[in-house]
Amino acid sequence: MSAAHKGGRKPKINKAIHRYVFRLTDEENARFLSLFDKSGLDNRAKFIVSLLFERRMNSVIIDQGTVEYCTKLSQLFSQFRAIGVNYNQVVKILHTHFGDKKTVFYIGKLEKHTLELAAICKEILILSKQFEAEYLLKKDNT
Repeated sequence: MSAAHKGGRKPKINKAIHRYVFRLTDEENARFLSLFDKSGLDNRAKFIVSLLFERRMNSVIIDQGTVEYCTKLSQLFSQFRAIGVNYNQVVKILHTHFGDKKTVFYIGKLEKHTLELAAICKEILILSKQFEAEYLLKKDNT
């Protein structure tokens, strides 16, 4: 035999040498097989590779500062709702247990504090819009 002629297959130029293994439940396997059948491909490995690399995948980056800001803002608005409930309860009690003069006097005081809360709420909304424009939308565009 000559050294130039070797038997067997021609070696592949770009061999697939990396292997990954995963397990599926019966339900997941049935879903996988139905997707595989719909794809029309004849090789499961090629089907999985096409799913992984031909589809557009979105990566979600979680910024802890933004999460904390949103959490605190949600807590603040829940406090505003609680204040609104308390406001309604106080007004109801004033109307049922006090005369007209006392009710008008106390509701007047309550209105002053309500206006202060409304001004604070407007400031919070302005700051939230600034935060969204400066930080959240910039991250989406980059």
